[in-house]
Amino acid sequence: MTVASIASMDSLNSDVFYDILRRVDGATLASAACACAAFKAISNEEKLWEDVCYSMWPSTKRDDVKTLISSTGGFKKFYADCFPLIVNKTVPEFGWGDYSEYPEEWTEAEYYGDYDELESVSPSDFVSIVDIKYKEKTICSKVLWGIPNSSVQNGWFSDCPFRVDLFSYASRDEDHPGEVTLSVSDGLPPVTSLERERKDGKLWQELHNGIRVSWIMVNLKVKQAANLSSWYAVDGQRHWPTSEDYMLHFGSVVPGKDIIPCHVVKCIITLRFRVTDIEGSGTHTTLDLTELCMKLGNMEGGHVNGRNSLFVLKEALSCDRSKDYGLVLESCRKYSKVQSEIIEEKIRYENRLERLYVVGGITAFVLLCCYFL
Repeated sequence: MTVASIASMDSLNSDVFYDILRRVDGATLASAACACAAFKAISNEEKLWEDVCYSMWPSTKRDDVKTLISSTGGFKKFYADCFPLIVNKTVPEFGWGDYSEYPEEWTEAEYYGDYDELESVSPSDFVSIVDIKYKEKTICSKVLWGIPNSSVQNGWFSDCPFRVDLFSYASRDEDHPGEVTLSVSDGLPPVTSLERERKDGKLWQELHNGIRVSWIMVNLKVKQAANLSSWYAVDGQRHWPTSEDYMLHFGSVVPGKDIIPCHVVKCIITLRFRVTDIEGSGTHTTLDLTELCMKLGNMEGGHVNGRNSLFVLKEALSCDRSKDYGLVLESCRKYSKVQSEIIEEKIRYENRLERLYVVGGITAFVLLCCYFL
């Protein structure tokens, strides 16, 4: 059978082009726009990018999210902003002592944020669009408008560590079934004994390699969006705080210059899974997702307060982005390395100071005894 040659791309119907491009992913669709004028024209169709976003972020199918994306520039812009991950190549090589947690040269208003400046950014400006997948299967989609319990005049939010919880505390209680569950039918390896799992770690490896998280933050006021997650876990802990718990950490390193002394902040997205059932008579391995939250941490291992966090989030949405996941990991590893050095140096300093106090106390006691004798 012979196949007739096509004289030119122009001889193909545009419907054929459209049918081809609606089947590809976002990266391929963007590349196709550079192939020819016909592909470029069709690849600008908003419906194509809408389908791409639906596939990657199921939360975008919601009517309120569709309206939000349309108001911020459309689905093509949304994909361009949120598919690349945040990359911070300028993690400073600080040592402990290069800055202080409460620097004397900073006034209280400069360090904690001034209420007048805070009026330019409000907790209600932010929308969180969160999607979690396990082996390409969506297991959780949530949208959070604003930041709960975050009145700027509320001293609790302004001065306490920033944290956004997407699950209620009731879902962490063993008496309440989890909102999100994973089981053997989803692809989890069967676990017959937690002691054996502690040794071989098959379930841990499946979670670490299979869970994919996207946490998109949108600023309604400035019409900007960015993915604060790292797609895949950058670190985690198994069998902590109990033998049934598995914690995964995602996130990115974002700038905090002129906001906090160390100039950089780590966005930490935490997922905690709990084993509720193992293989046995009539039961199969089942995990509940009991915690899903986001925090902002500083170089000393502490957390950024609510007021400063609003400014950090606003700046994060205009950060550099990259499709190279290796750069994201490198940024996170460099941050962790510098953070470990700072914490270790701080501990050594405190140990030296403690010994100095002990020697001083003993010396004072000996001198006092000599005086009275």
